[in-house]
Formats: sequence, C-alpha cells, structure tokens
Amino acid sequence: MYHKFVPPKRMTLPNGKIVTEKRSPAPLIILLVVIGIILSVRFTEFDIQVLLNHWDKFFDIVRWMIPPDWGFFTELWRPLADTIKMSLLGSILGSAAALPVAYAAASNMIRSRIMISLVKVFLSILRTLPTLVTALIATFIFGLGTTAGTVAIFLFTLAYVGKLLYEQIENADMDAFEAMESAGLKRIEAFRYAIMPQVLPVYLSTALFCFEGNVRYAAILGYVGAGGIGFLLQESLGWRDYSAVGMILFMLIVTVFLIESISEYFRKRLT
Repeated sequence: MYHKFVPPKRMTLPNGKIVTEKRSPAPLIILLVVIGIILSVRFTEFDIQVLLNHWDKFFDIVRWMIPPDWGFFTELWRPLADTIKMSLLGSILGSAAALPVAYAAASNMIRSRIMISLVKVFLSILRTLPTLVTALIATFIFGLGTTAGTVAIFLFTLAYVGKLLYEQIENADMDAFEAMESAGLKRIEAFRYAIMPQVLPVYLSTALFCFEGNVRYAAILGYVGAGGIGFLLQESLGWRDYSAVGMILFMLIVTVFLIESISEYFRKRLT
C-alpha cells in the first residue's frame, strides 16, 4: 500500500539546525486577485448580461464593412503616408534622443545620484502619459497636423527605448570599460568602445519594435487632431460610412503586417 509523501513542516539538518518550511504565498495571491476582481466589477458596474445580449452586434458592424469601398483608396493613400512618415520620424528621433538620456540614467555611468534620479523620474512621467494625451497637448502647442503627432510619438519612443536601454547599460559587463578607463580613456570614450557594442543589438531591436507599435498608435492620433489616417477613421465612423471604415482598416492591416514582417526580419538578424 502506497502512502502520499508529505514534506515535513520542520526538518532537522545533520548539523542540528532546524529548518522550517516556508508557507506558499499562492493562497494569499489568489485571495487578493479575487478581491480585486470583485471590486473592479462593482466599481465599473460591469454587467455580464449586457455583454451576452449585445456581443453579436460586433459581427453586424463587421458585416457592414464588407465589402470595403475600394474607390475610397484615392482619398486614403495620402493620410496613410502621413501616418507612416510621422511614425518613422518620431521613432528615429525618439530612439536617437534615448541614447544620451539612457546614459544619464545609468547608475554605472553617472556618479551623481541626483542626476540619475531626475532622469529616471522624467522617463517615468513620459511613460505615464498616454500617447493620446501627449498628442492633445502637442496640438495646443504646435497646432493641428502631423507635427503634433510626430512630437507625441517622439516622446513615447524616448520614454520606452530610454527605459529599456538604461537597464541594458546597467547590466553590461564592466570589465572592458574599467580597463579602458584605467588606460586613460574618458568615460564617454570607454562607453563608446566597451559598452555600446554590448547594448547596440538590443537597442536597435527595441527601436524597430517600437516603430511597429508607433504605426498603430499613429492611426488613432487623428482623433485629437494630430493628423494621419485617424482623422478619416473618425469622420467615417461619425457618418456611419462602414464600407469606408472597412477600407481604412484593411489598408492599416496590410501596412502594419508589411512593416512588422520587415522589422521582424531585421530584428532576427540583429539578435
């Protein structure tokens, strides 16, 4: 007859030391998750019955979008090009600006704790602001159009790439850096030759990945007047022109798929 083995609560080691088994935090975590779900349902007034009664209307809208209005493409290609251009420009400028910002935030590069804290707080604030809010603020400063959208994408890219990059710099192998610094090179020169080659593949891969997401984000910036294809999407939805909406979404899907395929190819080569 077999008996299930139950690990002892207390175990005495050969040296006489008594080790007590630690309690698993899983029950407490599950309890907190359940409480969080219950509170979220109450605060949001979520009604599962409403969801069950209206979920099929989503497919009604999809059916109205098919077939898409192919003649709408003549009005679509220029805003789509603007969306791609402001995504590309904002991503390039943001990724380039993220490099010195990440250097200033890395604790193994900068000796001033005050500067490190200020730069990290700055990046945290940028990451906290949603891209739509940033674009809305930019429209009040730079006016309506793609300039505001480019600025919003630039700030998001700066925060995203800068955060990941300074973490990579802090985790880099410092042996070569310290050797070069001991040989008389300045810190920035030692960083260029010892640290930058280590973080460069991840840096470029992160920038490409961010560009993929920025194309999708830029598609909705037109809702706050930041230019691009989002304005046409908002207008078509407002007029219930679902065949035009279908054409916009179709072109967005094709564009994002092509950009992601090209970006994934280069990211695999980098890694």
